[in-house]
Amino acid sequence: MANAITTLRVIGSILMIFCPVFSLQFYITYLICGVSDMVDGAVARATNNDTKFGAQLDSIADIIFIAAASIKLLPTIHSPNWLWVWIVIIAIIKIGNLTSGFLRTKKLIFQHTTMNKITGLFLFILPLTLPFIEIKHSAIIVCSIATIAAIQEVCKN
Repeated sequence: MANAITTLRVIGSILMIFCPVFSLQFYITYLICGVSDMVDGAVARATNNDTKFGAQLDSIADIIFIAAASIKLLPTIHSPNWLWVWIVIIAIIKIGNLTSGFLRTKKLIFQHTTMNKITGLFLFILPLTLPFIEIKHSAIIVCSIATIAAIQEVCKN
């Protein structure tokens, strides 16, 4: 059941690409994908069905969701250059963490830390705030949390 919910997020993420950005269809699909991300792990634990495959599928679904949301949202958001630099730095740290883990274990290791979950929550909420809060303000909070999460991964590696 949990893997079916995660698969729903993959399908929803792909469908979201075809929704007009900031439309009701986009927001409904976006919210369904986000809620499925919050529910699938809880369902897996409640049914005693949490597996390594499910955790990896969840991470892959997260990447697809983030990519789809980025494809839709990034062209519409006018962000300052300093924000792009910060995002690239976070990405470099995260890629370094993945690479380091892979070189050590010969597996892709996606760390499901509390800080990564908090980052995901704030990143999920960010597009919902765009009509009310300028990106240059809200992104400071999200990027700060994401930076802490990425550095935490370095310490755990």
